[in-house]
Amino acid sequence: MSIIDNRKAFYDYSVEERYEAGLVLEGWEVKALRAGRGQIKEGYVVIKNNELFLIGTHISPLPEASTHIHPDPVRTRKLLLHSEEISKLIGKVEQRGYTLVPLNFHYKGGRVKCEIGLAKGKKQHDKRETEKKRDWEREKARLMRSPSQS
Repeated sequence: MSIIDNRKAFYDYSVEERYEAGLVLEGWEVKALRAGRGQIKEGYVVIKNNELFLIGTHISPLPEASTHIHPDPVRTRKLLLHSEEISKLIGKVEQRGYTLVPLNFHYKGGRVKCEIGLAKGKKQHDKRETEKKRDWEREKARLMRSPSQS
């Protein structure tokens, strides 16, 4: 079950491969995500020292959060993947011009996971083409649903 979806990622990028990564989160972040107080629309993944980090995601702290900690809603969060997966992703990102974007946060076995996509950016004309296809599919479904007017 998905907690947060990044629908903008599919508009801006063509996603070719998906990977599931663990997240290093603090306790207040997990509680805030359970309450649905997160946003990954502006997020992206960077590679530093052969590790993956999620940058630009916003997790709003709950108002009941502890008073002795000062939560940072947009802090950099480490992603956990197997080393083989990381080296494969690094090769594709550095050589072929791919980028890594977060697609969603979801639960798996009680833990919060992040699905990241290996994607290429779409050009403006590709975005328009996708929009036209989506509109046509919607129109086609509407025509199939409605009875004939003849």
